[in-house]
Amino acid sequence: MKHPIRTIIFSTALILSLGAYAQDDPFADVTIQTVPVVGNIFMLVGRGGNIGVSAGEDGVLIIDDQFAPLAGRIRAALEELGSDTPKFVLNTHFHGDHVGGNAEFGADGVIVAHENVRLRMIDGESPPMALPVVTFNDNVTIHFNGADITLIHMPVGHTDTDSVVLFEDANVIHMGDHFFNGGFPFVDIASGGTVQGYLSNLEKVLSWIDDDTQVIPGHGPLATKSDLLDFHNMIKDTSTAIRVSRSLQMSAEEIVAEGLGAEYESWGQGFINEQRWIETVIESYPR
Repeated sequence: MKHPIRTIIFSTALILSLGAYAQDDPFADVTIQTVPVVGNIFMLVGRGGNIGVSAGEDGVLIIDDQFAPLAGRIRAALEELGSDTPKFVLNTHFHGDHVGGNAEFGADGVIVAHENVRLRMIDGESPPMALPVVTFNDNVTIHFNGADITLIHMPVGHTDTDSVVLFEDANVIHMGDHFFNGGFPFVDIASGGTVQGYLSNLEKVLSWIDDDTQVIPGHGPLATKSDLLDFHNMIKDTSTAIRVSRSLQMSAEEIVAEGLGAEYESWGQGFINEQRWIETVIESYPR
């Protein structure tokens, strides 16, 4: 069963949690920052998921497109990189802070995503212009700007729609929401996500990349394999501790009251606080 209402709630909650809320225009204070990654690959930071960019002789390709009201500002940043009209738009998953600009950029570009992205967006009554027009099951490669850019499905992790995007020659990977750099992750259990799958997917990616890989997270600053490994270890260690507490017959309320320890305090300062992370792990590992 699909849950479009939960998707809308998530997107709204994300805006509020990041302090984007103003009386008239919640995006009034947003600027788009361009972060060089390597060569002709860039990361755009605004509000919502980080955007990956390939800019070169073939034109511009983007990975995710944040919220619809930011499309003009995103276009202006892309124009500085060569073109304000992306030829390809790759979606890492279906959440509104990553596909909100699809209707704008899909008018001129080809939207590519896992088949479940299209299904969930149809179920959520997204306009036809916002829907992926090229979908895949396991992986697909776009040959663009002299590079092989591969979307690889990451099953039952953040959601059931997710992919990571690998620039193999450039040694860059865009993680989508399989990486909240510096914070507890959002695992959308209602949309097919699981903590178990999330960990499994991270382990796959860690086996593919090396110490020199530039890692674009779904949220947070540009990272390295070391940062992704820290994130993986945090999820593994905290989820194990929570499950041990549950095996000792502790209730969710008792685990929340006890907390995870001072070493994890900083991880709860983002969108997902410590209480919500504990509750997510408990829900993902039913007894």
